[in-house]
Amino acid sequence: MKLLLSGRALTAAAVAVATLVTGGSAAGAASAPAHPAAAAAPDISLANVKAHLVQLQSIATANGGNRAHGRAGYQASLDYVKAKLDAAGFTTRVQRFTASGRTGYNLIADWPGGDANQIVMAGSHLDSVTSGPGINDNGSGSSAVLETALAVARSGYQPGKHLRFAWWGAEELGLVGSRAYVNSLGSAERAKISGYLNFDMIGSPNPGYFVYDDDPTIERTFKDYFAGLGIATEIETEGDGRSDHAPFKNAGVPVGGLFSGADYRKTSAQAAKWGGTVGQPFDRCYHSSCDTTANIDDTALDHNSDAIAYAVWELSQ
Repeated sequence: MKLLLSGRALTAAAVAVATLVTGGSAAGAASAPAHPAAAAAPDISLANVKAHLVQLQSIATANGGNRAHGRAGYQASLDYVKAKLDAAGFTTRVQRFTASGRTGYNLIADWPGGDANQIVMAGSHLDSVTSGPGINDNGSGSSAVLETALAVARSGYQPGKHLRFAWWGAEELGLVGSRAYVNSLGSAERAKISGYLNFDMIGSPNPGYFVYDDDPTIERTFKDYFAGLGIATEIETEGDGRSDHAPFKNAGVPVGGLFSGADYRKTSAQAAKWGGTVGQPFDRCYHSSCDTTANIDDTALDHNSDAIAYAVWELSQ
């Protein structure tokens, strides 16, 4: 998740979209609840999600301790995710843009089939800050979205709507990659996107369970899932407008997502609902070198990963 504009320096990013190998079109129409014969979402393997995190940590360690925009660690992270998707049968393409004098990349992956006039997208930013490996922020979201996409392939899922997954570059410089993508779409294509689901920091070590309150159908889908687990949720406010859903929302696309908290501190009321430590940040290693594989709460990561799959299946029937 990017820094707030106030309080910390934010690198100015001049964006020039150079190449977009995206194809396909998106699809409008509000998301609808699953029909009675709807396919059930699979359980997402926590071990698989964590294995992706281990790989991202290894990439950061081998590349100066980070996976930041324009650095070798980011390119290696993108190559890792792309190879997994290519092997699983996705159609992948890379969008190039420029930010802060460096070339950045988005990765877009389409699952064949589904109504090309109704697209459900799930995405996360793949870059870290320069000061750390970015395993919770945002290896957690990136790995869970990747494993959900791989679960689509393993199950042979054939949704009624078209599924598209995305990993954004240069989010930490001000949502640069996702904005480049949205700006590259014509208005008709944007209008065809049924919903964009965003996942930025979903394994915080002192976690909360926060749901975006933007599109009512998407919000209800996530709340219903957590209600089924007996987990209370709260409306997400800490990161509102600070992650990659914002360019989609500003373009009129229905958005939603999940968040487990960053540098806000957990209240006593929140600790009563979710456990954890009162008065401590949800993620004490936010944007720091200690945001490693040790900086993950397995339970939160597991629940949120399963919630991603649930929403993807429910909203794409």
